[in-house]
Amino acid sequence: MDMIGRIRRLHVRGKKSEREIARTTGLSRNTVAKWLNGPLNGPPKYRRAAHSIKLTAFEEALKRALKADGYRPKRERRTARALYAEIKAAGYDGGYSRVTDFIREWRRGEGQGASTHAFVPLAFELGEAFQFDWSEEGLVVGGIYYRLQVSHMKLCASRAFWLVAYPSQGHEMLFYAHTRSFAALGGLRGAASTT
Repeated sequence: MDMIGRIRRLHVRGKKSEREIARTTGLSRNTVAKWLNGPLNGPPKYRRAAHSIKLTAFEEALKRALKADGYRPKRERRTARALYAEIKAAGYDGGYSRVTDFIREWRRGEGQGASTHAFVPLAFELGEAFQFDWSEEGLVVGGIYYRLQVSHMKLCASRAFWLVAYPSQGHEMLFYAHTRSFAALGGLRGAASTT
């Protein structure tokens, strides 16, 4: 739009001919004449005629393969080179870069919608799930350094948590940590009497 305004100013205010404007701007005389004589509806729009290329016959097969790969784990998805080999075996005699350009454009457009359907639920029912893990912590008591194993339990619904320290991660400690944590969080009846 700025160039059209510049061309019209050169013609009206500067009293320059189409040829002189074309020489100073570097545009063709046909373009200058078109912009001077045509209506000013906004910036010019250039439309390329849709023409068939060698890849056109194989675009649907590529789209189906890319959609199918979207549901596979990342390590099992086919690379652009593998897809190129597949369509080459089916009769494609074009270049590899045309295929990679198509795949890149598909991933920017349609491909983004295909990969955004997954979700992780962030709401849990009471008693549905919990998280448990160990961590190793250091503690100085009376000038002596001790290494402790700390059990971490967190309820997914209420996000309430409980931490208990133990000398090791043996099976007895694991079972006791679960029993003690559930009792403290109100999940076990009568378990407090066993502790």
